[in-house]
Amino acid sequence: MKQRSVIAILSLLTLTAPAYAEATSAQRAACTPDVWRLCASEIPDVGAIKLCLRREKPRLSAGCRTVMDAAEKPVQTAARN
Repeated sequence: MKQRSVIAILSLLTLTAPAYAEATSAQRAACTPDVWRLCASEIPDVGAIKLCLRREKPRLSAGCRTVMDAAEKPVQTAARN
């Protein structure tokens, strides 16, 4: 049951980026070990896990840090005429 919760939570991680973005299997794979290692006590609270991953950013694996950095980048939209 917890494994499904982690997968669902990691799917929601990109909600800090555009609302239409979905976590890819590669993104989930990059962050799952870090969620278990650093934020297991926060499962299944999605908001708490996101806060935990941000708080623990210096301790994240390189792959998960890349995912988190991408999720935090502002989205650029085309200028309307």
